[in-house]
Amino acid sequence: MTERVGIVVVSHSAPLAEAAVALALEMTPSDPPRVVLAAGTADGGTGTDAMRVAEAIGEAAADGGGVLVLMDLGSAVLSAEMALEFADVGETPVRLTSAPIVEGLLAAVVTAAAGASLDAVEAEARGALGAKSAHLVEDDAGPGADGGAAPSEGAGSAEAAAAGSVDATVEVEVRNRDGVHARPAALIVAALAGRDAKLRIARAGAEPVRVSGPTALLALGARQGERLTLSAAGADARAVLDELAALFADGFGEPIESAETSGTAGGDVAAPPDSDSGAAGAAPPPGTGRAAAPRAGRGAATDPRAGASLGVSPGRVAGRVVRMPGPVAEPPEGAALPEGEREAESQRVGEAADAVAEALRARAARAGEEGRAILEAGAAIAADEDLREAARGRIGAGAAAPRAVWEAFGEAAEALRAVGGRTAERAADVFDVRARIVARLTGQQPPGLPDTDEPYVLVARDLAPADTAMLDPGLCLALVTEEGGPTSHTAILARGHGIPAVVAARGAWSEPGGDSLLVDGSTGELVWDPPAELLASIAERVEAPPFDGTGRTGDGQRVPLLANVGKAGDAEEGARALAEGVGLFRTEFCFLGRAEEPSVDEQIEAYRGVLAAFPGKRVVVRTLDAGSDKPLAFVPTGEEENPALGVRGLRTSWVAPGLLDRQLDAIAAAAAQERAEVAVMAPMVATVAEAADFAERARARGIEHVGVMIETPSAALLADRLFDVIDFVSLGTNDLAQYTMAADRLLGSLAALNDPWQPAVVELIARAGSAGAAVGGGVGVCGEAASDPLLAAVLVGAGATSLSMAARAIPAVAAQLRETTLEQCRQAAEAVVAARDTAEARAAAAAILR
Repeated sequence: MTERVGIVVVSHSAPLAEAAVALALEMTPSDPPRVVLAAGTADGGTGTDAMRVAEAIGEAAADGGGVLVLMDLGSAVLSAEMALEFADVGETPVRLTSAPIVEGLLAAVVTAAAGASLDAVEAEARGALGAKSAHLVEDDAGPGADGGAAPSEGAGSAEAAAAGSVDATVEVEVRNRDGVHARPAALIVAALAGRDAKLRIARAGAEPVRVSGPTALLALGARQGERLTLSAAGADARAVLDELAALFADGFGEPIESAETSGTAGGDVAAPPDSDSGAAGAAPPPGTGRAAAPRAGRGAATDPRAGASLGVSPGRVAGRVVRMPGPVAEPPEGAALPEGEREAESQRVGEAADAVAEALRARAARAGEEGRAILEAGAAIAADEDLREAARGRIGAGAAAPRAVWEAFGEAAEALRAVGGRTAERAADVFDVRARIVARLTGQQPPGLPDTDEPYVLVARDLAPADTAMLDPGLCLALVTEEGGPTSHTAILARGHGIPAVVAARGAWSEPGGDSLLVDGSTGELVWDPPAELLASIAERVEAPPFDGTGRTGDGQRVPLLANVGKAGDAEEGARALAEGVGLFRTEFCFLGRAEEPSVDEQIEAYRGVLAAFPGKRVVVRTLDAGSDKPLAFVPTGEEENPALGVRGLRTSWVAPGLLDRQLDAIAAAAAQERAEVAVMAPMVATVAEAADFAERARARGIEHVGVMIETPSAALLADRLFDVIDFVSLGTNDLAQYTMAADRLLGSLAALNDPWQPAVVELIARAGSAGAAVGGGVGVCGEAASDPLLAAVLVGAGATSLSMAARAIPAVAAQLRETTLEQCRQAAEAVVAARDTAEARAAAAAILR
């Protein structure tokens, strides 16, 4: 076997490392090197662990060519150094590198894939920022990758002359629809591997960029239709240019579609007009207060998005309004700094970033578990030396410190957005840290929570994760934001704190309507300056009575209340909350953050930890739900323009069939060793044939209870036929709403559409409920909708036979059901299905159930 270099990525943040590895592997045309993650702590938190790093090094050494270890910051370096004392690698060389973790990883993976030596892989990784620096600043503006001046054209020519080589040039056209993106970049680098040719590429009217790795090619930003000049020096210059010219002409093996005919370029798409938030609505009846967003009656011509506030955390409260500070202003570009002032300005960046990192760490020490991880992640971003260096590079080119930080951190945030999925959500963290550093540099009021000891309703444009994590439920009565969606940090943490919350409330922050506000986190209703009689109707917030372990309606209809879990710790929390079992065990926790599939033995151990918490009770295990916003390095889904509609969930078994079979083996083995009543279900099922194939595989391994997730409209419509081949269904309301309403559930601007109260979504749920009732099959709900007490009653009326949710939501849902009869639940479901929109649906359900 040919010896190859293995790579280890040591990072405080598993999501950050996963995204970097996914991007690097995507750039490798074929046969990538072994990449092993040692990211985050064993319990899923932020941090590093020397023993995990040692194990990763041992795994990466398997191919015998040496191991290159990339680290992000601080304790990651210490953990890696300590790991060398424990790693079992024999004579295989291991090298720790100071290369930047993102750019260096990209360069290292592509170079190692070409079979390069450890020395060459490390050199390429360490020089990864050189290409970016040469592209973003002039050659004499600052140090190059190794601390010296960036090579100029003259220097390159001198190198070529000294080698006795020939110069060659060729002009090419970019024919790929998406320009020179990840795969073309990898193929270009692969063509250079092992060849005596130094390549430079120039866009029209721009200075040439030396190509030493993939980063320079991506930074080039060449688009379809552009003409590029490729020049090379070295003994293999002409052969390399001929090969590259052929690759460009062939579109790098991708379909070639002209911008004029693609339907996605060359035309402007008109944005939908915003409603006039200042227009007067119908005057409210005397004494009712001013509704934050009055709704028109039937037949009125109105923007259907107007006033579409979305309740994301239940509760009905009122209090004085406190507004969050406005966003930190973007610093002006200004005139270039004199060279004599640049060193001091660079020092200011480090001082301000250190202060922000320290402040976030101090807040993390006082925060709860969820908040601590988010705050520590923010501190890690502020301490990121790559980001600081990017800012210093701009100062070296003449920018003032605030502007340099704004641009450098902004570029990093946009890069995260470009990855998509959950990684894109981390851009908000980077923007938040950028604002804090710039505020420190400019003397502005930094973003943050109000300093008050009096209870308040917090109104904001949006909340940064660090701010949401620090909310004190004893002071913050409710939370209202203009932006955000049901899966945003604001929504998730508000539910975790038990704080009523409303998102997507347009105009609530920018055009406040009064000094006090009534907030209904279930219906999304907002009433400014509510009158005394309305305030009197709001009971004080009281905790729901503890759950006694038996879910039922007021007239005795049993509705088991189950827990959603991802790991053993979640299961133990659910057991303490007296959950009647597990309705959703998200097994992807075992797979995320890894460069290779976990072994069957590893999976068995992880599954047993969950099953052990519920002896004699039902545990529904969902098979791997990878893809879309949860990409896995070892599942070759390819580059997808719309991953939410791509290879995800059960569809991953089409491209990696052994993955599902091995997981089912592990689930069956874990079930045999524990006393839980184990069922298994497949995610993202769209056809009866898919369900039948999955059921056959599961039952062949002795798993008797088999079901599927209903997340697509097709599965809901086919529910009666699905019950011919499976035993139960479970409704994933987050995705079912997304696909029914054609609204990306991660996009805050579409939060009003992506709402489980949508009548169309509830009608599909009722269709599945009817199908289950006809044959006595189980119909569970395990999406976020089950944790809303009012909606939970509607779901029972629509035919849900069990509800699964976060453990902390169980008491409130149980209390709502015990105050409601089954007939009331059914009437509420019928009223929701008959409603015109979500506002009418909520109001109709509330009138029946309250």
